[in-house]
Amino acid sequence: MFYGTLGRRTGASLVALSLALAAAMPMAAQAQDSAKPREATIVVTGEGSAEMAPDMALIDLGVVKDAKTAREALDANNKAMADILAALKEAGIEERDLQTSSFMINPQYQYPQSSTGENPPPVLIGFQVTNTVTLRVRDLSKLGEILDTAVTLGANQGNGIRFVNDKPDTAVSAARKKAVENAMAKAKELTDAAGVGLGRVLEISETTYRAEPMPMMRAVAKDYAAGGAVPLATGENSYSVTVNVTFALGN
Repeated sequence: MFYGTLGRRTGASLVALSLALAAAMPMAAQAQDSAKPREATIVVTGEGSAEMAPDMALIDLGVVKDAKTAREALDANNKAMADILAALKEAGIEERDLQTSSFMINPQYQYPQSSTGENPPPVLIGFQVTNTVTLRVRDLSKLGEILDTAVTLGANQGNGIRFVNDKPDTAVSAARKKAVENAMAKAKELTDAAGVGLGRVLEISETTYRAEPMPMMRAVAKDYAAGGAVPLATGENSYSVTVNVTFALGN
C-alpha cells in the first residue's frame, strides 16, 4: 500500500512538471520574440483618380396631378403616366430600364386665417397624386429628345439626372495604379528627407473606390423645352481610389 501511494505521488509530480514546462515554453518564446528589435516601417496613403465619359443616364421623372377627389387626381395621373411610359418604350427604353420609384396620394388642405386669433380647422380642398418613374437611358444621344417628349406628355416633376458608367472597371483600374504610384512617391520623398532608405512593401490595403460624377441638370419645364430637345452636358465621371501602403525602412 505504501509503494502504491508513493507511485501515484511520483506520477502526479511528473505530470505537474510536464505541464509547467509546457506552459513555460510559450512564455519563453514570447520573451525571445520581444527581445528581437522591431522592424522600422513607414505607412503612407496614396490617392489616384481617372476620368471616363459617362455612357448611361439615370433619370427620375414624375407626374403630379391635383383634383377635387382622389379618384379624379388618380385618373388624370394614370393617363399621363401611361402615355409617358408608352412613349419611352417607343423611344427604345426597355422594360428592364423602367421602374416605378414613388407613388403618393396626399390630401390638400387650406388653412383659413382668423382675425380673432383662433385657429380654425383646416379645410380639405382636394387631393394630389404623384407617380415617379426611374429610367435608364443607355443611348445618351436620345436623352434630350426623351426628356422633351416626357414633359410634353405630362411629366412635371424631375428629381435629377445622374450620368454614370455601366462598366467603370477601366477607370477604376487606372485610378488604382495611380494611387499606388502616388504612395510610393510619397514614401520615397519622406525617406529621402529623413536620410533613410526605403525597403520592401509589407502591406497594401485599398479603401472602397468612390465615383464623383459631374451631373448637369437642366430644369424640366415646358417653357424650357419648347424650343426643341432639352440641351444637356454630360461632362465626365471621376473615379477615385485610396490605398494605404506599409514599407519597411532600409539603412
